[in-house]
Amino acid sequence: MPTNLHDDRYFDPEPAVRAIARELFASVRDEPLVCPHGHVDPALFARNEPFSDPVELIVWPDHYLFRMLHSRGIPLESLGVRARDGEAVETDRRKIWQIFADNFFLFAGTPTGMWLSHEFAEVFGITEKLGPENAQSIYDQIDAVLKTPEFLPRSLHERFDIAVLTTTDRAADRLEFHQAIRDSGWGGRVIPCFRPDEVIDMAGATWRASIDELSEVSGMAIGSYKDFVRAIEQRREFFKSMGARSTDQGVLSPLTAELSAAKAEAVFGRALRGKASARDAGAFTAHMLVEMARMSIDDGLVMQIHPGSYRNHNNGLFERFGPDRGADIPVRTEFTRNLRFLLNKHGSDPCLSLIVFTLDESAYSRELAPLAGHYPALKLGPPWWFHDSLEGMLRFREAVTGTAGIYNTVGFNDDTRSLPSIPARHDLSRRVDANWLARLCAAHVIDRSDAQRMMGELASGLAKSAYKL
Repeated sequence: MPTNLHDDRYFDPEPAVRAIARELFASVRDEPLVCPHGHVDPALFARNEPFSDPVELIVWPDHYLFRMLHSRGIPLESLGVRARDGEAVETDRRKIWQIFADNFFLFAGTPTGMWLSHEFAEVFGITEKLGPENAQSIYDQIDAVLKTPEFLPRSLHERFDIAVLTTTDRAADRLEFHQAIRDSGWGGRVIPCFRPDEVIDMAGATWRASIDELSEVSGMAIGSYKDFVRAIEQRREFFKSMGARSTDQGVLSPLTAELSAAKAEAVFGRALRGKASARDAGAFTAHMLVEMARMSIDDGLVMQIHPGSYRNHNNGLFERFGPDRGADIPVRTEFTRNLRFLLNKHGSDPCLSLIVFTLDESAYSRELAPLAGHYPALKLGPPWWFHDSLEGMLRFREAVTGTAGIYNTVGFNDDTRSLPSIPARHDLSRRVDANWLARLCAAHVIDRSDAQRMMGELASGLAKSAYKL
């Protein structure tokens, strides 16, 4: 069957709404893409080498694919996912692609299906819908273009008209690939984001090793909490010198609190000796969220918090294959009480820009929109992970706009590991926003001038402003 990439996709079938949506979308369709939060590997642009094959490019980086296929009983071994124990897995890329194609129908109506349909048609020029019969011919088509200069990572960055792309980098990362990009003379803008989870989460299995790595890269012996703070501040300054505009923290709970200097030293000391309790770890994370806000006020880096994901829910899958295999599950998250300490301390400081995300949609209208509608420092991150879908983005706009407006939100983040999916994700977001604004226009809630201004902000203006880009 031919690919059905209709130019009116995602627009309301009601003619009056659809006509306005077309007009609004057309006004931003060709605007450069602003990508302030994502997970594309900077090594791609530093090395600028051809992608290996369609499986490595499309299947392996995508935990959405793993999650759906695993739910249908398809073993990850058959998809070539390496097991930690070294046991043999499928290595034939064509067999892996065939399994993916045989099951592509599972993604109909999902954001993954929408993104991939756009990617196949617009990026790779595929004119047929992927299925069992044409799996190998489509593999050949993609494999062939991946060998051309037009599909090198830097060429795709330029072709997609990416104004800026932010990666996500560990606290101890030396940013050698970012430096290599700078040294190459290439004009594409790829900047880092400081992600300190591994050195803050005392309950993590790698915490002690991460502290040793932080000590090495910072050139500071970390024997106390005071040393740790100095090392974090030094690393933030280094990231900033390399172009960083933001930090990010993934936490299960957004609890914020403050430990006294003596208590912080005691907790950190116990952790260094391997004696920290779960209560110590929770208290330290809550304290460090406040400390990171203080540091952001000092150095100007935008602070992001991504709470509410129960990581690696499937123990057996994690033990066999490791993280990021589609087994992370959202949990109910409370913000009003948990963020109160931080917001009372810093929420009105004009030097703080705090962006909060959630996987708990019930918190949008009940807590997050009212908080963002009051505290000047707080902005709402866009629908994230399980909710960056056509329906999820619409639910977000309808839940928060009445209380927070759009100007206390930050536009769109593609939040992807897959470079070729970036334009598809922005296309979906811009179409959803155009259609939402068109409905408001058709109902005479806003006029055309309001809608046009809001469309430009949602497409790129809010992200540029919130992330200081």
